[in-house]
Amino acid sequence: MRTRSLAVCVTAAAALSLAGCGSGGPAHGTTAGGPAKAATLTVWLMDGDLSAQATAAINAAFEKATGAKADVQIQQWANINTKISTALAQNDPPDVIEIGNTDVPLFAATGALSDITADQASLSAGQSWLPGLLGPATVEGKVYAAPLFAGNRAVIYNKALWARAGITTAPTSFTQLTADLDAIRAKNPQPGFSAFNFPGQYWYGALQFVWDAGGQLATESNGRWTGALDSPAAQQGLRAWKSFQNSYSAPASRNVDTKSPDQAAMFASGKTATILDTSINTVLKDNPALKGQIGTFPFPSATTPGRNQPVFLGGSDLAIAAKSANQALALAYLKAATSTAVQTSAIVGIDGWTPVSTQLIDSTQAGLPPTSAAFFQAAKSSVATPATPGWATIESDASINTFFADIATGRTSVAQAAASFDAHLDQALNASQ
Repeated sequence: MRTRSLAVCVTAAAALSLAGCGSGGPAHGTTAGGPAKAATLTVWLMDGDLSAQATAAINAAFEKATGAKADVQIQQWANINTKISTALAQNDPPDVIEIGNTDVPLFAATGALSDITADQASLSAGQSWLPGLLGPATVEGKVYAAPLFAGNRAVIYNKALWARAGITTAPTSFTQLTADLDAIRAKNPQPGFSAFNFPGQYWYGALQFVWDAGGQLATESNGRWTGALDSPAAQQGLRAWKSFQNSYSAPASRNVDTKSPDQAAMFASGKTATILDTSINTVLKDNPALKGQIGTFPFPSATTPGRNQPVFLGGSDLAIAAKSANQALALAYLKAATSTAVQTSAIVGIDGWTPVSTQLIDSTQAGLPPTSAAFFQAAKSSVATPATPGWATIESDASINTFFADIATGRTSVAQAAASFDAHLDQALNASQ
Protein backbone atom coordinates (compact mmCIF):
# COMPACT_ATOMS: atom_id res chain seq x y z
CA MET A 1 0.00 0.00 0.00
CA ARG A 2 1.21 3.48 -0.69
CA THR A 3 0.68 6.82 1.00
CA ARG A 4 1.05 9.76 -1.35
CA SER A 5 2.74 12.91 -0.12
CA LEU A 6 1.28 16.17 -1.41
CA ALA A 7 -2.25 14.81 -1.26
CA VAL A 8 -2.35 11.71 0.88
CA CYS A 9 -4.29 8.85 -0.69
CA VAL A 10 -4.30 5.33 0.72
CA THR A 11 -5.67 2.59 -1.48
CA ALA A 12 -7.38 -0.47 -0.08
CA ALA A 13 -5.24 -3.58 -0.37
CA ALA A 14 -6.85 -6.75 -1.60
CA ALA A 15 -5.90 -10.40 -1.50
CA LEU A 16 -4.68 -11.37 -4.95
CA SER A 17 -4.76 -14.60 -6.89
CA LEU A 18 -2.86 -14.71 -10.16
CA ALA A 19 -2.61 -18.42 -10.69
CA GLY A 20 -2.56 -17.94 -14.44
CA CYS A 21 0.68 -15.91 -14.36
CA GLY A 22 3.97 -17.48 -15.23
CA SER A 23 7.07 -17.53 -13.05
CA GLY A 24 8.71 -14.66 -14.90
CA GLY A 25 8.78 -12.62 -18.08
CA PRO A 26 10.77 -13.22 -21.24
CA ALA A 27 14.21 -11.70 -21.62
CA HIS A 28 14.28 -7.96 -22.14
CA GLY A 29 14.18 -6.88 -25.75
CA THR A 30 12.33 -9.97 -26.92
CA THR A 31 8.87 -11.40 -27.08
CA ALA A 32 8.16 -15.08 -26.74
CA GLY A 33 8.73 -15.38 -30.47
CA GLY A 34 11.51 -12.88 -31.21
CA PRO A 35 12.35 -9.17 -31.21
CA ALA A 36 9.69 -6.73 -30.03
CA LYS A 37 7.89 -5.13 -32.97
CA ALA A 38 5.24 -2.93 -31.37
CA ALA A 39 5.54 0.79 -32.03
CA THR A 40 3.19 1.69 -29.19
CA LEU A 41 3.65 0.91 -25.51
CA THR A 42 0.65 0.74 -23.17
CA VAL A 43 1.30 2.44 -19.83
CA TRP A 44 -1.01 2.59 -16.82
CA LEU A 45 -0.53 5.59 -14.53
CA MET A 46 -2.61 6.51 -11.51
CA ASP A 47 -5.03 9.43 -11.39
CA GLY A 48 -3.69 12.45 -9.51
CA ASP A 49 -0.07 11.31 -9.20
CA LEU A 50 1.76 12.88 -12.13
CA SER A 51 0.62 16.04 -13.85
CA ALA A 52 -0.06 16.02 -17.58
CA GLN A 53 3.14 18.03 -18.06
CA ALA A 54 5.29 15.56 -16.12
CA THR A 55 3.77 12.62 -17.97
CA ALA A 56 4.46 14.38 -21.27
CA ALA A 57 8.10 14.83 -20.26
CA ILE A 58 8.51 11.10 -19.63
CA ASN A 59 6.76 10.25 -22.88
CA ALA A 60 8.94 12.68 -24.84
CA ALA A 61 12.14 11.18 -23.42
CA PHE A 62 10.89 7.68 -24.18
CA GLU A 63 9.85 8.57 -27.73
CA LYS A 64 13.19 10.29 -28.39
CA ALA A 65 15.10 7.22 -27.21
CA THR A 66 13.03 4.59 -29.02
CA GLY A 67 10.97 6.19 -31.79
CA ALA A 68 7.95 4.46 -30.27
CA LYS A 69 4.85 6.02 -28.77
CA ALA A 70 3.46 5.69 -25.26
CA ASP A 71 -0.26 5.17 -24.86
CA VAL A 72 -0.78 6.39 -21.30
CA GLN A 73 -4.05 5.26 -19.72
CA ILE A 74 -5.00 6.91 -16.44
CA GLN A 75 -6.44 4.55 -13.82
CA GLN A 76 -8.73 5.38 -10.90
CA TRP A 77 -7.88 4.36 -7.34
CA ALA A 78 -11.09 2.47 -6.59
CA ASN A 79 -10.33 -1.29 -6.52
CA ILE A 80 -7.05 -0.68 -8.33
CA ASN A 81 -5.21 -3.73 -6.97
CA THR A 82 -7.97 -6.03 -8.15
CA LYS A 83 -7.93 -4.35 -11.56
CA ILE A 84 -4.16 -4.69 -11.82
CA SER A 85 -4.23 -8.36 -10.82
CA THR A 86 -6.86 -9.07 -13.48
CA ALA A 87 -4.93 -7.19 -16.16
CA LEU A 88 -1.63 -8.88 -15.35
CA ALA A 89 -3.24 -12.32 -15.67
CA GLN A 90 -4.30 -11.62 -19.27
CA ASN A 91 -2.20 -12.51 -22.29
CA ASP A 92 -2.19 -8.88 -23.45
CA PRO A 93 -1.63 -6.85 -20.27
CA PRO A 94 -0.53 -3.23 -20.16
CA ASP A 95 3.22 -3.17 -20.68
CA VAL A 96 4.13 -0.81 -17.84
CA ILE A 97 2.11 -0.25 -14.67
CA GLU A 98 2.50 2.29 -11.88
CA ILE A 99 2.20 0.49 -8.55
CA GLY A 100 2.24 1.88 -5.04
CA ASN A 101 5.71 1.12 -3.67
CA THR A 102 4.60 -1.16 -0.82
CA ASP A 103 2.13 -2.99 -3.09
CA VAL A 104 4.83 -4.31 -5.44
CA PRO A 105 5.28 -7.59 -3.46
CA LEU A 106 1.59 -8.42 -4.00
CA PHE A 107 2.23 -8.85 -7.70
CA ALA A 108 5.89 -9.86 -7.74
CA ALA A 109 5.29 -12.90 -5.55
CA THR A 110 2.91 -14.37 -8.12
CA GLY A 111 5.28 -14.03 -11.07
CA ALA A 112 3.16 -11.30 -12.64
CA LEU A 113 6.04 -8.80 -12.91
CA SER A 114 9.28 -9.03 -14.86
CA ASP A 115 12.50 -9.45 -12.91
CA ILE A 116 14.61 -6.36 -13.69
CA THR A 117 17.49 -7.18 -11.35
CA ALA A 118 19.96 -7.42 -14.23
CA ASP A 119 18.87 -3.98 -15.43
CA GLN A 120 19.08 -2.15 -12.09
CA ALA A 121 22.59 -0.81 -12.72
CA SER A 122 21.67 0.69 -16.08
CA LEU A 123 18.37 2.04 -14.78
CA SER A 124 19.92 3.72 -11.74
CA ALA A 125 22.93 4.97 -13.74
CA GLY A 126 25.17 5.07 -10.68
CA GLN A 127 22.55 6.65 -8.45
CA SER A 128 21.54 5.31 -5.04
CA TRP A 129 17.81 4.66 -5.15
CA LEU A 130 16.00 5.51 -1.92
CA PRO A 131 15.65 2.41 0.30
CA GLY A 132 11.99 3.19 1.02
CA LEU A 133 11.24 2.80 -2.70
CA LEU A 134 13.69 0.07 -3.66
CA GLY A 135 13.14 -2.08 -0.56
CA PRO A 136 9.50 -3.06 -1.17
CA ALA A 137 10.30 -3.68 -4.85
CA THR A 138 12.97 -6.20 -3.89
CA VAL A 139 11.45 -9.61 -3.17
CA GLU A 140 13.74 -12.48 -2.18
CA GLY A 141 16.72 -10.58 -3.52
CA LYS A 142 15.24 -9.79 -6.94
CA VAL A 143 14.11 -6.35 -8.12
CA TYR A 144 10.67 -6.14 -9.74
CA ALA A 145 10.09 -2.40 -10.19
CA ALA A 146 11.92 0.89 -10.60
CA PRO A 147 11.10 3.91 -8.43
CA LEU A 148 9.11 6.76 -9.97
CA PHE A 149 8.73 9.30 -7.13
CA ALA A 150 8.49 9.52 -3.36
CA GLY A 151 6.66 11.47 -0.69
CA ASN A 152 7.37 11.56 3.04
CA ARG A 153 6.92 13.46 6.29
CA ALA A 154 8.71 16.31 8.01
CA VAL A 155 7.95 18.49 11.02
CA ILE A 156 5.69 21.47 10.28
CA TYR A 157 5.59 24.28 12.85
CA ASN A 158 3.82 27.59 13.41
CA LYS A 159 6.57 30.23 13.59
CA ALA A 160 4.35 32.71 15.44
CA LEU A 161 3.42 30.24 18.21
CA TRP A 162 7.02 29.17 18.56
CA ALA A 163 8.20 32.80 18.66
CA ARG A 164 5.76 33.58 21.49
CA ALA A 165 7.60 30.95 23.50
CA GLY A 166 10.90 32.64 22.69
CA ILE A 167 11.98 30.28 19.91
CA THR A 168 13.03 31.81 16.59
CA THR A 169 15.10 29.04 14.96
CA ALA A 170 14.29 25.45 14.10
CA PRO A 171 15.90 22.78 16.31
CA THR A 172 18.66 20.62 14.89
CA SER A 173 18.76 18.02 17.67
CA PHE A 174 16.22 15.98 19.59
CA THR A 175 17.35 17.56 22.86
CA GLN A 176 16.77 21.01 21.42
CA LEU A 177 13.40 19.93 20.01
CA THR A 178 12.10 18.69 23.36
CA ALA A 179 13.41 21.82 25.12
CA ASP A 180 11.56 23.98 22.59
CA LEU A 181 8.38 21.95 23.03
CA ASP A 182 8.67 22.26 26.81
CA ALA A 183 8.73 26.04 26.40
CA ILE A 184 5.77 26.01 24.02
CA ARG A 185 3.77 23.76 26.35
CA ALA A 186 4.47 26.08 29.30
CA LYS A 187 3.38 29.10 27.26
CA ASN A 188 0.11 27.40 26.22
CA PRO A 189 -1.37 25.63 29.27
CA GLN A 190 -4.95 25.68 27.97
CA PRO A 191 -6.71 22.27 27.90
CA GLY A 192 -6.61 20.50 24.57
CA PHE A 193 -3.59 22.36 23.21
CA SER A 194 -0.71 20.25 21.87
CA ALA A 195 2.83 21.55 21.63
CA PHE A 196 3.27 18.74 19.07
CA ASN A 197 0.12 16.94 17.92
CA PHE A 198 1.05 13.28 17.43
CA PRO A 199 -2.01 10.98 17.17
CA GLY A 200 -1.62 7.61 18.83
CA GLN A 201 -2.67 5.69 15.73
CA TYR A 202 -0.21 7.59 13.51
CA TRP A 203 1.98 4.60 12.73
CA TYR A 204 3.86 6.27 9.89
CA GLY A 205 5.34 8.70 12.40
CA ALA A 206 5.65 6.32 15.34
CA LEU A 207 7.71 3.89 13.29
CA GLN A 208 10.36 6.57 12.92
CA PHE A 209 11.22 6.14 16.62
CA VAL A 210 11.54 2.35 16.20
CA TRP A 211 13.82 2.68 13.18
CA ASP A 212 15.75 5.50 14.83
CA ALA A 213 16.62 3.19 17.74
CA GLY A 214 17.81 0.49 15.33
CA GLY A 215 14.67 -1.63 15.58
CA GLN A 216 12.62 -3.22 12.82
CA LEU A 217 9.03 -4.30 12.32
CA ALA A 218 10.08 -7.75 11.20
CA THR A 219 13.08 -9.67 9.96
CA GLU A 220 13.34 -12.23 7.17
CA SER A 221 15.32 -15.46 7.10
CA ASN A 222 15.09 -18.16 4.45
CA GLY A 223 11.90 -16.65 3.06
CA ARG A 224 10.09 -16.50 6.40
CA TRP A 225 9.25 -13.30 8.25
CA THR A 226 9.32 -12.90 12.03
CA GLY A 227 7.96 -9.96 14.02
CA ALA A 228 10.83 -8.09 15.69
CA LEU A 229 9.17 -5.49 17.90
CA ASP A 230 10.19 -7.39 21.01
CA SER A 231 13.88 -6.74 20.29
CA PRO A 232 15.73 -4.43 22.74
CA ALA A 233 16.22 -1.78 20.05
CA ALA A 234 12.56 -1.78 19.01
CA GLN A 235 11.47 -1.67 22.65
CA GLN A 236 13.72 1.34 23.22
CA GLY A 237 12.17 3.11 20.24
CA LEU A 238 8.63 2.31 21.33
CA ARG A 239 9.25 3.62 24.84
CA ALA A 240 10.81 6.80 23.43
CA TRP A 241 7.82 7.32 21.16
CA LYS A 242 5.33 6.82 24.00
CA SER A 243 7.20 9.30 26.17
CA PHE A 244 7.26 11.89 23.39
CA GLN A 245 3.62 11.38 22.45
CA ASN A 246 2.35 11.50 26.03
CA SER A 247 4.48 14.54 26.88
CA TYR A 248 3.65 16.86 24.00
CA SER A 249 0.37 15.71 22.45
CA ALA A 250 -2.94 16.26 24.26
CA PRO A 251 -4.46 13.17 25.99
CA ALA A 252 -7.37 13.17 23.54
CA SER A 253 -4.92 12.36 20.73
CA ARG A 254 -3.84 9.00 22.11
CA ASN A 255 -6.51 6.85 20.48
CA VAL A 256 -7.13 8.69 17.20
CA ASP A 257 -5.53 9.03 13.78
CA THR A 258 -4.59 12.12 11.82
CA LYS A 259 -8.03 12.60 10.27
CA SER A 260 -10.36 12.45 13.27
CA PRO A 261 -9.82 15.16 14.19
CA ASP A 262 -7.95 16.43 11.16
CA GLN A 263 -4.52 17.47 12.36
CA ALA A 264 -3.94 19.93 9.51
CA ALA A 265 -7.16 21.71 10.48
CA MET A 266 -6.06 21.70 14.13
CA PHE A 267 -2.77 23.28 13.12
CA ALA A 268 -4.52 25.84 10.92
CA SER A 269 -6.79 26.89 13.80
CA GLY A 270 -3.96 27.22 16.33
CA LYS A 271 -4.83 24.17 18.46
CA THR A 272 -1.34 22.80 18.00
CA ALA A 273 2.00 24.44 17.32
CA THR A 274 3.62 21.50 15.55
CA ILE A 275 2.71 18.44 13.50
CA LEU A 276 4.44 15.73 11.49
CA ASP A 277 2.86 15.71 8.05
CA THR A 278 3.38 15.37 4.33
CA SER A 279 2.86 18.92 3.07
CA ILE A 280 2.09 22.44 4.19
CA ASN A 281 -0.50 22.74 1.42
CA THR A 282 -3.29 21.10 3.43
CA VAL A 283 -2.71 23.59 6.24
CA LEU A 284 -2.75 26.56 3.89
CA LYS A 285 -5.96 25.31 2.32
CA ASP A 286 -7.63 25.59 5.74
CA ASN A 287 -5.98 28.89 6.66
CA PRO A 288 -4.31 30.81 3.80
CA ALA A 289 -3.37 33.57 6.26
CA LEU A 290 -0.62 31.29 7.62
CA LYS A 291 1.39 31.67 4.43
CA GLY A 292 4.84 32.83 5.43
CA GLN A 293 4.29 31.75 9.05
CA ILE A 294 5.04 28.06 8.53
CA GLY A 295 8.43 26.44 8.98
CA THR A 296 9.60 22.89 8.41
CA PHE A 297 12.51 20.69 9.47
CA PRO A 298 13.37 16.97 9.44
CA PHE A 299 12.57 15.18 12.69
CA PRO A 300 15.93 14.94 14.51
CA SER A 301 17.23 11.59 15.74
CA ALA A 302 16.60 10.76 19.37
CA THR A 303 19.61 8.43 19.41
CA THR A 304 22.30 9.88 17.11
CA PRO A 305 23.19 13.59 17.28
CA GLY A 306 23.54 15.22 13.90
CA ARG A 307 21.21 12.79 12.15
CA ASN A 308 17.50 12.69 11.37
CA GLN A 309 15.02 9.93 12.11
CA PRO A 310 14.52 7.50 9.19
CA VAL A 311 11.17 8.05 7.48
CA PHE A 312 8.48 5.96 5.87
CA LEU A 313 8.44 6.72 2.15
CA GLY A 314 5.21 6.61 0.24
CA GLY A 315 5.41 6.81 -3.51
CA SER A 316 5.17 4.84 -6.71
CA ASP A 317 7.24 2.35 -8.68
CA LEU A 318 7.01 1.38 -12.33
CA ALA A 319 6.84 -2.32 -13.13
CA ILE A 320 6.87 -4.31 -16.35
CA ALA A 321 4.18 -6.95 -16.86
CA ALA A 322 5.77 -10.38 -17.15
CA LYS A 323 3.42 -11.19 -20.04
CA SER A 324 4.18 -8.00 -21.94
CA ALA A 325 5.26 -8.70 -25.50
CA ASN A 326 7.32 -5.50 -25.45
CA GLN A 327 9.93 -6.02 -22.77
CA ALA A 328 12.65 -3.89 -24.36
CA LEU A 329 10.33 -0.93 -24.95
CA ALA A 330 8.96 -1.24 -21.44
CA LEU A 331 12.47 -1.15 -20.00
CA ALA A 332 13.17 1.96 -22.09
CA TYR A 333 10.13 3.63 -20.52
CA LEU A 334 11.45 2.88 -17.05
CA LYS A 335 14.82 4.35 -18.05
CA ALA A 336 13.14 7.51 -19.28
CA ALA A 337 11.13 7.95 -16.08
CA THR A 338 14.10 7.38 -13.77
CA SER A 339 16.58 9.45 -15.79
CA THR A 340 18.29 12.43 -14.17
CA ALA A 341 16.85 14.81 -16.75
CA VAL A 342 13.22 13.75 -16.28
CA GLN A 343 13.46 13.43 -12.51
CA THR A 344 15.00 16.90 -12.22
CA SER A 345 12.84 18.79 -14.69
CA ALA A 346 9.51 17.00 -14.27
CA ILE A 347 9.22 14.90 -11.11
CA VAL A 348 10.79 17.65 -8.99
CA GLY A 349 10.61 20.72 -11.22
CA ILE A 350 6.98 20.40 -12.27
CA ASP A 351 5.25 18.19 -9.71
CA GLY A 352 7.35 18.77 -6.60
CA TRP A 353 7.68 15.10 -5.69
CA THR A 354 10.80 13.78 -3.96
CA PRO A 355 13.09 12.25 -6.63
CA VAL A 356 14.21 8.64 -6.55
CA SER A 357 17.84 8.88 -5.39
CA THR A 358 19.97 10.59 -2.78
CA GLN A 359 22.08 12.17 -5.53
CA LEU A 360 19.01 13.71 -7.16
CA ILE A 361 17.88 15.05 -3.78
CA ASP A 362 21.28 16.70 -3.32
CA SER A 363 21.30 18.19 -6.82
CA THR A 364 17.75 19.60 -6.68
CA GLN A 365 17.39 20.61 -3.03
CA ALA A 366 19.14 23.98 -3.36
CA GLY A 367 16.53 25.25 -5.81
CA LEU A 368 13.58 24.45 -3.55
CA PRO A 369 11.76 26.76 -1.16
CA PRO A 370 12.88 26.11 2.45
CA THR A 371 9.57 24.49 3.39
CA SER A 372 10.07 21.88 0.65
CA ALA A 373 13.78 21.35 1.20
CA ALA A 374 13.15 19.87 4.66
CA PHE A 375 11.05 17.07 3.16
CA PHE A 376 13.78 16.24 0.65
CA GLN A 377 16.40 16.18 3.39
CA ALA A 378 14.24 13.89 5.53
CA ALA A 379 13.76 11.48 2.60
CA LYS A 380 17.48 10.74 2.39
CA SER A 381 17.12 8.37 5.35
CA SER A 382 14.30 5.86 4.89
CA VAL A 383 13.45 2.28 5.83
CA ALA A 384 11.29 -0.10 3.83
CA THR A 385 8.30 -2.02 5.11
CA PRO A 386 8.53 -5.84 4.79
CA ALA A 387 8.67 -6.87 1.13
CA THR A 388 6.00 -9.55 1.28
CA PRO A 389 2.42 -9.79 0.02
CA GLY A 390 1.27 -10.16 3.61
CA TRP A 391 2.17 -6.57 4.38
CA ALA A 392 -1.07 -5.55 2.67
CA THR A 393 -2.97 -7.32 5.45
CA ILE A 394 -1.21 -5.28 8.13
CA GLU A 395 -2.22 -2.02 6.51
CA SER A 396 -5.75 -3.04 5.53
CA ASP A 397 -6.78 -4.53 8.88
CA ALA A 398 -5.50 -1.42 10.74
CA SER A 399 -3.80 -3.65 13.32
CA ILE A 400 -0.71 -1.46 13.24
CA ASN A 401 -2.84 1.59 14.11
CA THR A 402 -4.30 -0.24 17.09
CA PHE A 403 -0.87 -1.45 18.18
CA PHE A 404 0.52 2.05 18.56
CA ALA A 405 -2.70 3.36 20.12
CA ASP A 406 -2.55 0.58 22.71
CA ILE A 407 0.87 1.84 23.72
CA ALA A 408 -0.03 5.54 23.66
CA THR A 409 -3.13 5.06 25.81
CA GLY A 410 -1.46 2.64 28.20
CA ARG A 411 -4.12 0.00 27.55
CA THR A 412 -1.25 -2.42 27.17
CA SER A 413 2.37 -2.26 28.23
CA VAL A 414 4.99 -1.73 25.54
CA ALA A 415 6.28 -5.28 25.97
CA GLN A 416 2.83 -6.88 25.90
CA ALA A 417 1.71 -4.87 22.88
CA ALA A 418 4.86 -5.83 20.99
CA ALA A 419 4.49 -9.52 21.80
CA SER A 420 0.88 -9.55 20.61
CA PHE A 421 1.59 -7.61 17.42
CA ASP A 422 4.66 -9.72 16.64
CA ALA A 423 2.43 -12.80 16.71
CA HIS A 424 0.08 -11.13 14.23
CA LEU A 425 3.03 -10.16 12.01
CA ASP A 426 4.28 -13.76 12.08
CA GLN A 427 0.94 -14.95 10.76
CA ALA A 428 0.08 -12.17 8.31
CA LEU A 429 3.48 -11.70 6.69
CA ASN A 430 3.78 -15.43 5.92
CA ALA A 431 0.18 -16.05 4.88
CA SER A 432 1.02 -16.47 1.20
CA GLN A 433 3.51 -19.27 1.84
